[in-house]
Amino acid sequence: MSERFYKERFDTPTGWMLLVTDAAQQLRAAEWEDKSHRLERSLRLHYGENGFQLQPLRASSPARLALEAYFAGELTAIEAICTQTRGTDFQRAVWAALREIPVGSTVSYGQLAKKIGRPAAVRAVGAANGANPIPVIVPCHRVIGADASLTGFGGGLQRKRWLLAHERTHAPRSGPYNLELRV
Repeated sequence: MSERFYKERFDTPTGWMLLVTDAAQQLRAAEWEDKSHRLERSLRLHYGENGFQLQPLRASSPARLALEAYFAGELTAIEAICTQTRGTDFQRAVWAALREIPVGSTVSYGQLAKKIGRPAAVRAVGAANGANPIPVIVPCHRVIGADASLTGFGGGLQRKRWLLAHERTHAPRSGPYNLELRV
C-alpha cells in the first residue's frame, strides 16, 4: 500500500523550495527545486518506487509557514516543525543531533560524531549528513570541516554560505552558546 504525500512549492531568498508532507502535516522531505532529483531519489529510496503518491497541497503547510518565518528572520520558527523521516538508526541519530546545534553555531563532523557517541565514525557522519532529506529544518548546513572550512552541502555551497550568514545576522546575541560583549 502506498503512502499519500503532499507536495508544495514556494519561493525563498535561496531559490524555490519543494516540501513534501503527509496527512498528519509532518514534513517528510524538503529540497530546492533545482535539486529536485535529490528529493525524488530520497523518496524512492525510503518509500520504494511505488510506495508513495505525490499530490499537490492546496493550502500552505505548517512547515512552509515556519520556513517562511525562518527566512524572514524568525530563526526559531523551524524548531516546531514536526518531521517524519526514514533512514537507518545511525542516520536518524545524526539527524536528531543536527537539530540540537544551536542557531548561529557550527560544529565539525568530528564534533558531531563525538556528540552521538561514535567519535571514530566521522566519515559515516558525513555520509548521513549528506543523506539528510530535510535540509534547513534538520540543519546540516551547520556542519563544517575540522579546519572551519565550508564543506559539501546538497543545496550547494552558495546556499550554505547564505544560510550561515542569515543565522549569524538574526541569531540571539546572548545565551549559553553566544558570547555577549560586556564593557
